[in-house]
Amino acid sequence: MPIQPPPQLKASMFGRMPVGGPKPQKPGGLPAPKGPSGVRIEHRIGIQTPPDVIWELIYDLERYRDWNPLYAEASGSIHIGEKLNMTITLPGMKPQNVQATVLEWVPNEQLHYQVSGLGGLVKGVRYVEIEQLAPESCIVSNGEISGGLLGPTVARQVGGKIYKGLRLMNEALKEQAEARWRERRGG
Repeated sequence: MPIQPPPQLKASMFGRMPVGGPKPQKPGGLPAPKGPSGVRIEHRIGIQTPPDVIWELIYDLERYRDWNPLYAEASGSIHIGEKLNMTITLPGMKPQNVQATVLEWVPNEQLHYQVSGLGGLVKGVRYVEIEQLAPESCIVSNGEISGGLLGPTVARQVGGKIYKGLRLMNEALKEQAEARWRERRGG
């Protein structure tokens, strides 16, 4: 069985195109920039709500502590170039305070931000992307691309814990979003 290529990210900055489709182009015929390279760790989950219900939870950083097991604390403003302060709690590891920079965001669709560690030797692009399948059905992709000089090595060492953290976050996001949607629809 041939190995399938990894799914491309939805955002234009990563150039998502159908496999085998035309290469994305910038205006003027220049090729679009390549997406970040590195080791990708991703968890996907189906959520039975419209995308705006999911986005409300993703956008409200101050309330992450109420529902998000991966980010015990988060603060900042979701705008391109803005800094986010986050406390990451990976299963089996000590909580880590990080500062992230918002790379790109589109309401109801995506949030991409970059974190770095070990003096810039590890650079991670983290993302949450919402793909609407039907009026009340979405797929959420939650992941990280670990790059930089030591990024792939670190990803191999703690990749299982990162994946578990992403899964726990997605499961909590699903639970919160679907409960919020049921409440809005009257039960």
